[in-house]
Amino acid sequence: MKKAALFSLALAVCVLGMQAQTPAVKKAKFHLGDNTEWAQPGFNDASWQTLDITQTWSDQGINNQENGWGWYRAHVTIPKSLIDQAETKEVIIFDVPKADDAVEVFLNGTLIGKSGRFPADKGGYSSAWSRPLTFSVKANSSAIKWDADNVLAFRVYSGNEPGGLFDNPIVVRVPARTDGLTFAFKEGKDKKGDLVGVTLANTYPVVQKGQAVMEISNPETGEVLKTIKKSVTLKEKKELTLSLPYDRTEISSVKVTYTDAATGKSVVRSYIPKYLLTPPAPAAPRFNTAAVYGVRPGSPVIFKFGVSGERPMKITAADLPKGLTLNPDNGSLSGSVDHPATLRFTVKAENAHGTATQEFTLRVGNQIALTPPMGWNSWNCWGLSVSQEKVMSSAQAIVDKGLADYGYQYINVDDAWESAERNPDGTIGTNDKFPNMKALGDWLHNNGLKFGIYSSPGDRTCGGYLGSIDHEKQDAETYNAWGVDYLKYDWCGYSREYNKERYHSTASYVRPYLLMQKFLRDQPRDIFYSLCQYGMGNVWEWGEFVDANSWRTTGDITDTWRSMYDIGFIRQAKLQPYAKPGRWNDPDMLIVGKVGWSNNLRDSRLTPDEQYTHISLWTLLAANMLIGCDVSQIDDFTINLLCNNEVNAVNQDVLGIQAKPEVIDGDVQIWVRPLADGSHAVGIFNVGPDNLKVDFRHYFKALGITSLKSARDLWRQQDLSTSDTNYFIPTHGVKYLKVKY
Repeated sequence: MKKAALFSLALAVCVLGMQAQTPAVKKAKFHLGDNTEWAQPGFNDASWQTLDITQTWSDQGINNQENGWGWYRAHVTIPKSLIDQAETKEVIIFDVPKADDAVEVFLNGTLIGKSGRFPADKGGYSSAWSRPLTFSVKANSSAIKWDADNVLAFRVYSGNEPGGLFDNPIVVRVPARTDGLTFAFKEGKDKKGDLVGVTLANTYPVVQKGQAVMEISNPETGEVLKTIKKSVTLKEKKELTLSLPYDRTEISSVKVTYTDAATGKSVVRSYIPKYLLTPPAPAAPRFNTAAVYGVRPGSPVIFKFGVSGERPMKITAADLPKGLTLNPDNGSLSGSVDHPATLRFTVKAENAHGTATQEFTLRVGNQIALTPPMGWNSWNCWGLSVSQEKVMSSAQAIVDKGLADYGYQYINVDDAWESAERNPDGTIGTNDKFPNMKALGDWLHNNGLKFGIYSSPGDRTCGGYLGSIDHEKQDAETYNAWGVDYLKYDWCGYSREYNKERYHSTASYVRPYLLMQKFLRDQPRDIFYSLCQYGMGNVWEWGEFVDANSWRTTGDITDTWRSMYDIGFIRQAKLQPYAKPGRWNDPDMLIVGKVGWSNNLRDSRLTPDEQYTHISLWTLLAANMLIGCDVSQIDDFTINLLCNNEVNAVNQDVLGIQAKPEVIDGDVQIWVRPLADGSHAVGIFNVGPDNLKVDFRHYFKALGITSLKSARDLWRQQDLSTSDTNYFIPTHGVKYLKVKY
């Protein structure tokens, strides 16, 4: 295989060595609805309202859930001097805001770019809501009006709120010679082992001529390990690939420097390739799931013992309580117990390499979800394009790739499964993408997995599908008939009911969730109750009193450091008192692996270090661990992140106390979680832009540590010195410890 083919374009980064630009434009005229005449420069928009284009329309009080269409018109003067004084004179670049969810961009009536698809487009609606948008226009285009007013019109369609333009302003700029050069990094393999490569591609009509230098170094010591140099001559739309071998078990830093021959200017790009810290699991059996499970009297027991190791494997229990059955092939516990009890028994797993046992407790009582749920949800990968086939594909991969052996059991169908109209008797049905929900539930249960579903207390869901309002009892009974084990109940359409109320109070938020809770509890099966209303009304203060098992504390997460940092570090910092067994704060789903919220899946934009931080922090937070990627396409790096039994054990710790930040010292944050065995899980995070050396001992007094009895690196699963506590922590990275003191 040619290396140029191996390292296809991924993670493209456009170099912004700009020479000149117009002032940033942050305001635009706005109007709800859709009319293509609004793209024309001569249209009079004076009567339109003015919005900030760096914030969504929802953030500015616009409710556009009825039809989803809106137009923006921004005015910008483009001086001719911009091009006259430029290093290159062929191209003008328009950097414009992101759009939720799809957008067409017009310059003086001429379409210059599009992102996502509208409902009437070929292939149907497709969201591209978090995609940075940059469009190029040739400098000699008749669409540009030099030294005059230019109208940039944005036709936006939002499949669900928040909607509209957001994130960054409009900037018009002229690129430098090297601005058309993109750098795409990707890992691969050849016959000798692992490789990391970079593809340089020329996207502008300017010949790139110069030299490229690629080097791999140890970021902790700064030692350069390998180097390659290459002369570069690239015409438009041509590319060149450089590659070097690297060690995937160690963190490495890649730096690529391109020096332009004509100007002597250099462009530098850095990259951290994926690296694997979790050691391989042993071939002998090993239990990886919590040793306690809660079920209500009479409810069906659906629990799979997570046991890694080589198959075939036999899983048995000689002292299994009456009413329970254990499948020896897949470790699925089933049956029911009709009275409150605390039942203890021993489970044994054996294969050709050995035997392992686990002392297990089944608590039959009023509380379920004694540890946070682990599983998968369809939204972050498939969005509204979800189907029964796609759900089964990821569910099968959960089993085949061994994730079920680490506790990932819930398979949750998010929005877009509902029928267009209710059945004549008022019950909810499914659309053509889900031919048989009952069969799906049965198939999941037969594989030792659990079945989750989605709805809204309003008339419509976030995606515009049928909600449960006025049909709560029927829907709860339908979920029971289908074998549903988890309900994600999303506020969305209920905002219209909320807005009808003259006075708002906490009761306004509680009312719809309390109503559904009553009907869920009436069902003869346990249904995990997940409130999804984004933290409104301080849901953590009252979620327990509507018998919720978890509650979203924030808006939707995206695969960016900015989003993950805000949701994980900022918004969870004061919520520790509200988490306990059966009641969990939910900072949203995991954003590792291939995500995309539609059919257009891509690798998470989080760096490897940020992904280690993401999983470490979520386990410290006792958060719901719901995978958001297409598991059928999962890579070994993501499996390595999700299947570290010692890291996951922190999340599943039966004491159920959430971590809190005990130290915030500049870019260093130390979060601590007490564990049931008397030890503490400690995340030492570097949230800043530079690599750091952090001496853990420096913070002993602040943490109440007099002497360190033991320290273990949870990711590497290695015991550490209790005297040498000086740790290298990369930017946006973590040192994750289990300590006793």
